Amino acid sequence: MTAPLPGATDPALIRNFGIIAHIDHGKSTLADRMLQLTGVVDERTMRSQYLDRMDIERERGITIKSQAVRLPWTVDGVTHVLNLIDTPGHVDFTYEVSRSLAACEGAVLLVDAAQGIEAQTLANLYLALEADLRIIPVLNKIDLPGARPEKQAAELAHVIGCEVADVLQVSAKTGVGVIQLLDQIVRLVPPPAGDAAAPARALIFDSVYDSYRGVVTYVRVKDGQLAQRDRILMMSTKATHEVLEVGVIAPEPAKEAALGVGEVGYLITGVKDVRQSRVGDTVTLAARPAQAPLSGYRHPHPMVYTGLFPIDGHDFPLLREALEKLQLNDAALVFEPETSAALGFGFRIGCLGLLHMDIVRERLRREFGLDLISTAPNVVYKVVLEGGAEHIVTNPSEFPSGKVAAIYEPVVKASILTPAEFIGPLMELCQSRRGRQTGMEYLSEDRVELHYVLPLAEIVFDFFDALKSRTKGYASLDYEEAGTQAAELVKVDILLNGETVDAFSAVVHKDKAYNYGVAVAQKLRRLIPRQQFEVPIQAAIGSRVIARETIRAVRKDVLAKCYGGDITRKRKLLEKQKEGKRRMKMVGRVEVPPEAFVAALSTAVEADQK
Repeated sequence: MTAPLPGATDPALIRNFGIIAHIDHGKSTLADRMLQLTGVVDERTMRSQYLDRMDIERERGITIKSQAVRLPWTVDGVTHVLNLIDTPGHVDFTYEVSRSLAACEGAVLLVDAAQGIEAQTLANLYLALEADLRIIPVLNKIDLPGARPEKQAAELAHVIGCEVADVLQVSAKTGVGVIQLLDQIVRLVPPPAGDAAAPARALIFDSVYDSYRGVVTYVRVKDGQLAQRDRILMMSTKATHEVLEVGVIAPEPAKEAALGVGEVGYLITGVKDVRQSRVGDTVTLAARPAQAPLSGYRHPHPMVYTGLFPIDGHDFPLLREALEKLQLNDAALVFEPETSAALGFGFRIGCLGLLHMDIVRERLRREFGLDLISTAPNVVYKVVLEGGAEHIVTNPSEFPSGKVAAIYEPVVKASILTPAEFIGPLMELCQSRRGRQTGMEYLSEDRVELHYVLPLAEIVFDFFDALKSRTKGYASLDYEEAGTQAAELVKVDILLNGETVDAFSAVVHKDKAYNYGVAVAQKLRRLIPRQQFEVPIQAAIGSRVIARETIRAVRKDVLAKCYGGDITRKRKLLEKQKEGKRRMKMVGRVEVPPEAFVAALSTAVEADQK
């Protein structure tokens, strides 16, 4: 490592670290205490979950976006610069964690002293080990009445392979032990390595869109230096920009003269095009470019797809713009235009999981003021026809016609951590979801890790809720992709008055097709307003109808004006009405109100799991 250039911090004094843990183990609270103890946030401006900037994060008590902040900390009279990256804990946001860890040299592995190691704890630990980071094991919430620090410390030491004495014990809420943890971070996390005299290379690990300043790019500098007024080059897109401002987050943006080796900060170029600042790209100087880019990230594969359609068709361009801005903020989101005969123009979006999808929808509603209808979530299938042709199906409406030789569905390797007393109910749950057990191991005498291969379609809806309810909230789940497997699946269509409504079509296992068809038909019968003519609702597999409901016609009393008189006159009026209804049924269209789509699609999700 060469000496730092003027204006940059000495790399020997920098420590880059992340906090990784299972959801709700106290990451954000620990970050709050660190902000207070290092003095970057005073008592007057302090609030809980300080680094969680979105309202939805505060309401749900979860971290969705990783956040970087610069902290000063003095040890033995020397002031060091700590770059903390607070990461999400839910399995759907693992990609955020992997991107953040690429900018670090160390990781604080946080475990709740009352709940112990959980599935996402292990998943995040493996991510940190793959990135070759220095792991600092920490037990949190030791002040809780139900805390068992000795037992959990022994379990944590066993998993990591360290001594029990190496496991630090803190209470992020009260601040006990946090000073000692900051000291240990300075002593144990290695300083960043890099060449200050080499051509500049910086890794983009996050980007956000600001309405006034354009794209704000967060970078970790590996080699060289980036300064204000430099002309920079994005190595994958070949786009060049002038740097208008560089700085650090401390925790509010603060201008700096330059960012040197090992520093974490932000760049502002004034660019408004969100596609020109890709996460995982390498930034270098246009005048003296680097030879090779930094290794970026493996781009995430969407696990769950859904259709998003604006209730007002005029909002389609606004939805496109909102998704582009959101994609900059959330690199794991993918989308493409889609057309539905029932819902009009919209987009097919791919997400990493059901929570991720729910957050995307909620952010579109809150941040961009869009009223949307979303179709039932589904996964990607591969359909092989008898002629050998292969089709990738991300939407049930794309399901090919013709004789199907085989259908392949995605599967995942799931690891479930649970107290030993709940093994029976969990095995029953997994088997009911077509799961195949691949292993079981005891982490301690009363904690078990179950390994299953499960179809992704069976776990993206309510599997997590069922898991929690059967184990009184104690079990935890983590999963990763595991390829595909052949399955007996069918496409169920819903027909209104003989016309297929593509928004209600679904690919389900043949054993659950009847339940799905009956549930959706019954729900639609209650939700669709009665018409002037009788409307049949049918669920069909191909040309075979498997369920039917009927919406009765609204009947106008055409005999109201007949006071007595000949019966033939009444009969003539009734026949005329009957003929009018028959003609109306031939040419009339059934209007499905938006709330019916929302309610029926939520029913479809429930029915699919019965």
